[in-house]
Amino acid sequence: MPEARVIPMPAPPQAEPTPESSTAEAEWDQRLAQALAFLRRRLTGEYEVDEFGFDEDFTDRVYLPALRPLYKSWFRVETFGMHNIPDTGGALVVANHSGTVPMDGLMTALAVHDEHPARRRLRLLGADLVFKLPLVGSIARKTGNTLACNADAERLLETGELVGVYPEGFKGVGKPFADRYKLQRFGRGGFVSAAIRTGVPIIPCSIVGAEEIYPMIGNLKGLARVLGVPYLPVTPTFPLLGPLGLIPLPSKWLIEFGEPIPTAHLGPAAADDPMLVFNLTDEIRETIQQSLYSLLMQRGSVFS
Repeated sequence: MPEARVIPMPAPPQAEPTPESSTAEAEWDQRLAQALAFLRRRLTGEYEVDEFGFDEDFTDRVYLPALRPLYKSWFRVETFGMHNIPDTGGALVVANHSGTVPMDGLMTALAVHDEHPARRRLRLLGADLVFKLPLVGSIARKTGNTLACNADAERLLETGELVGVYPEGFKGVGKPFADRYKLQRFGRGGFVSAAIRTGVPIIPCSIVGAEEIYPMIGNLKGLARVLGVPYLPVTPTFPLLGPLGLIPLPSKWLIEFGEPIPTAHLGPAAADDPMLVFNLTDEIRETIQQSLYSLLMQRGSVFS
């Protein structure tokens, strides 16, 4: 019998990598390399922390990337007047406060870092309660925030930092939904005194959108006192839906930075003039309030 011959089968054609797949693979490799480098720095201690506890490496590699999906896809933040923030030197950003959970500060800081040409850092001033909370306080320090007191504010401003303050405090962030976009009292104007003493401009900032993320329709005041917190909110989804109620509603956000109000011409001694400080505080509050009304008309629908 004739010997059988084995005819080799042709190898299946190999698909050539597309430019898109090559780019995605390169991006993945880059991210993996960056993650491994970050872990190495954390293990070896090769990262710097300033006198306030600000950890730039942690902020850029972990914290800000975690916030960007909320900023870009969930709240779809739009900013206006970014040119009013100077490229260098100290300045004080004064904003309205709202939202039951103070997420407005996080989104504003991310907006300044990602959308300002100089990618500036907004160093927020927070209430002492923030820094007493487990984990939250540590993260707040690591991401550049510090206690809302004139001493810390002036030290930051004198070194050319951009500082953010929310004068309404808990009165603003914990107000009922029925009072949305109505500014609360701005305190005694300590932030104005800090700006005058350091001669930096004051930049009014108006934030629309935060009021709707957790609409506060009730307040469990008795339980809040027991827990030692300013308020314990009841929203349409919390505590009714349990952990799901902690997901913020996807409201549309607009953030506007107004024209800077100069203070250098006043001189440091003007910080001790209570009438001047009061009038300037009132002027800033009225500027933000009018800007809020304008932005609300511009936004139209809450969720689109």
